[in-house]
Amino acid sequence: MSMTIHVDIVSAEEEIYSGLVEMVYAPALMGEVGIAPRHTQLVTRLKAGEVRLDTGTEELSFFVSGGILEVQPHIVTVLSDTAIRADDLDEAKALAAKKKAEDALADKSANIDFAKAQAELAEAAAQLQAISRLRKTR
Repeated sequence: MSMTIHVDIVSAEEEIYSGLVEMVYAPALMGEVGIAPRHTQLVTRLKAGEVRLDTGTEELSFFVSGGILEVQPHIVTVLSDTAIRADDLDEAKALAAKKKAEDALADKSANIDFAKAQAELAEAAAQLQAISRLRKTR
């Protein structure tokens, strides 16, 4: 039997996942991190992207809008404002959000919150990337 680590993925609304896995991959701000059992302690910010869990028999994917990753020797916690199972992502909704954000950024005459529009664009692009990756693995 291989070594495992407990993972909790929690959004502002609910607990999305709780269970044992062999490996965790998460989109940290400076690049993707891989967390194995007995990893050294770590706290880092996450950017919008895909959290992947290798259970040993399957790979589970989740989309997070950013947040915090906390690693303890026997538990990994992902805290995010928004966390969605990759299977539940809506491609049409993500494409519409991306188009809306691009239009807002392109409209120089509008009084918009530039940082918010950029964040919405990055989140929509990350959702679309997760959807694309999920299609390739199936």
